[in-house]
Amino acid sequence: MIYKNEKTRSISFPLGGIGTGCIGLSGNGELVDWEIWNKPNKSTRNGYSHFAIKAVSGKECKTRVLQGDTNESYIGNYDRDGWMAGIGYGPKPNSLAGFPHFKNVTFDGKFPIARVSLEDECFPAKCILTAFNPFIPHDDFNSSIPCAMLLWEIENTSSSNTEYTLAFSVQNPNSVSVNKEVDGGIFLGCGDKNDSQIGYSDLCVLTDSEDVNIQPYWYRGGWMDSVTTYWKNLTDQNHLPKREYKDSGKNDHGTVAVRFNLKPSEKKQIKFVLSWNCPNQYAYWEEYRDRTVKENGWKNYYALQFKTSYDSGKYALSNFDMLLSKTEQFKNAIWESTLPESVIDAVSSNLSVLKSPTVLRYEDGSVWAWEGVMQTHGSCEGSCQHVWNYAYAMPFLFPKLERSLRENTLKYALRDTGSTDFRINIPLGKEREEFRACVDGHFGEIIKCYREWKISGDTEWLKSYSDKIFKMLDFAWSEQNIDKWDLNKDGVLEGRQHHTLDMEMFGTSSWLQGFYLLALQCGAEMAEAVNLPKRAQMYRDLYEKGKKWTNENLFNGEYFYHKIDLGDKSIIEGYPDTDSYWNEEANEIKYQVANGSIIDQMLSDFHSNLIGCEGIFDKDKKDKALEYLFKNNYKKSMRDVTNMWRNFALNDEGGTIICTYPENEKAPAIPIPYCEECMTGFEYALAVLMIYEGKREYGEHMVKAIRDRYDGEKRNPWNEIECGSNYARSMASFALMNAYSGFKYDMSKKQMGFSPISNGTYLWSVAKTYGTVSINDEKMMLTVLGEPLDLSTLLVEKCKCVEIDGQKAVFTKTENGISLNQAIKSKLIITL
Repeated sequence: MIYKNEKTRSISFPLGGIGTGCIGLSGNGELVDWEIWNKPNKSTRNGYSHFAIKAVSGKECKTRVLQGDTNESYIGNYDRDGWMAGIGYGPKPNSLAGFPHFKNVTFDGKFPIARVSLEDECFPAKCILTAFNPFIPHDDFNSSIPCAMLLWEIENTSSSNTEYTLAFSVQNPNSVSVNKEVDGGIFLGCGDKNDSQIGYSDLCVLTDSEDVNIQPYWYRGGWMDSVTTYWKNLTDQNHLPKREYKDSGKNDHGTVAVRFNLKPSEKKQIKFVLSWNCPNQYAYWEEYRDRTVKENGWKNYYALQFKTSYDSGKYALSNFDMLLSKTEQFKNAIWESTLPESVIDAVSSNLSVLKSPTVLRYEDGSVWAWEGVMQTHGSCEGSCQHVWNYAYAMPFLFPKLERSLRENTLKYALRDTGSTDFRINIPLGKEREEFRACVDGHFGEIIKCYREWKISGDTEWLKSYSDKIFKMLDFAWSEQNIDKWDLNKDGVLEGRQHHTLDMEMFGTSSWLQGFYLLALQCGAEMAEAVNLPKRAQMYRDLYEKGKKWTNENLFNGEYFYHKIDLGDKSIIEGYPDTDSYWNEEANEIKYQVANGSIIDQMLSDFHSNLIGCEGIFDKDKKDKALEYLFKNNYKKSMRDVTNMWRNFALNDEGGTIICTYPENEKAPAIPIPYCEECMTGFEYALAVLMIYEGKREYGEHMVKAIRDRYDGEKRNPWNEIECGSNYARSMASFALMNAYSGFKYDMSKKQMGFSPISNGTYLWSVAKTYGTVSINDEKMMLTVLGEPLDLSTLLVEKCKCVEIDGQKAVFTKTENGISLNQAIKSKLIITL
């Protein structure tokens, strides 16, 4: 996606590994949002860290910072802290807005790679920055390097031979800083802590260029002495002076400069790596609750792979070409898929959540995550079950990491009763806070265990956890379930039901009932796989009974709804702490969907399509309900919507709201929370279901409305917000790829196939590898881009001949496809 002019205003493209934090590349080329010190850190810079370039031809010398016009307010941004900052001071001095810079900037963002092009008629070079952190499906090691990888291409646009100096300056963030020259760059160390202490950090800047000039320290002084001297050094001298200080300083800057000559129209590429190391994490968020927690710390996973930022930087620089090539390969696999541009944009852009401070990796490499992040701390800790239910990127692209979420839930969040905590405390094994299970999170966890089994094909993994999984499912009718979900064991969910909209539901809704039934369906198949036929039959009978009841009782002729008598106070009286749910004035139960059309009324079938289950809702009823949802919940404009909640869509923007009520029926006096909001994860889930169910146009309208809101001007395209930034639920968008390709998989049987909605090329990813598939009326070509694909059955309706890795292959026709007897290393071609 190309962004120019005002469309670059809100851009911050995250550069960092999974669980390492990140640095943002802004729309004008600045490095912003330095979130590498174990905390979110929005709207920040690290001192005067920046790139600059000098061009000398004959007696003419020109120097520019490598960025465009500032995106800050010209009168200053709101800021209570800092000197010469805030309203009335103009842009911050360290924005470098007052330095000579480039007039024309183009930002090409195709996650996981960003390219910034800078040109100016008054400067004799075209400068293109390629910025990335490795994103390689199934390779969680190389996708978790704590660094930003930066490749500059400089082209001489003048008619004269020109000498250039490309300089990268970075501030040492430590209040007691020690900078030192290392091979190919500078190491910015900590002078008052060792690497086992909270607050220790180090940074490193490296290049593999030949003519490298390193200035470990900028001049120390007051006022603007240091940056003034640096700029004069860079502009006026052939080499930056090698300034050294024997004593430690505070937040000292250092510069790595590369000098080279270019003839007219000649180009040169210069590699830089900016790496970081902040090894010691602790539950800092507990301090907001007046708790002392620093003694209960742990190491970041990356800090156990690389001792210092020099080590990670050296590794990244040594493998730069390979890491860029593999990342480009993945990027192309997405962006060359046969999808509408807004859909590709949605699939790609929300992968950035995995590289944001939303995701942490614990010492053992397992994932622990927030729901999203606030400006300076995480938002809602604990790998929240019901939010991460929607996130479909990691299960396919990094299934080992997704399985770690399941494993930690089963080890640390499952209680003896079969109930689960929907948030996992960290450090792992820490004493848990008491809270009841969340119904969509709890049943979603069972559904996701099934999904992880089918994606990995690892039945031994399933067997090792099956007792715990069945214990979770049986909790629905357990006498120890104080919420009485299905106490009479009739396949109908009742009682008190906590859910992702943060309140309690009473009665029976198609939304939460669907989760229960899908969990039963998954449970039946998992029980069969571990040779428990009686248990499987019990789950299957409950599923069939509940499915029949749901379709007969929860469809009102137009959509699926929530069956409850709001005027019956006795419904809530059997449960503690529910007095606040009674509206004395209206004589109603509060916070219920009731006769509303909720966006997630058929969410279970979103999951069913993606994991290969038959689904819950009758086709004819589902079609009508989807029509109703598009007509009533989807809004082309928000102008006439009354929303007293958070405003994620405004004015003439379009969006799909959480819940609507028919005009001819009385709505609850106080309905479900967040009723009129537009939250992208919910919107994507419905759009995916629309596409799966043959309503492609509706789904595409919904997706385009979202991405039009995240246009680079009003909002950051790589930060879809909900309860904070970088919100995990937005990764529901990855499921769009599977909806278009009709990807089918069951790696427990080593089989996969495709039923695309149209001929074309699509990304797929499963088990331990990924690739693309191209399908037309005559041929299917399956390309493997990762490890070899071990496949026994390909689901195809017809097949004339098969070629594997350039050789004609023997195959056997089966009832549902063809049987193969060899792994695919690079390419499978089928003539249809």
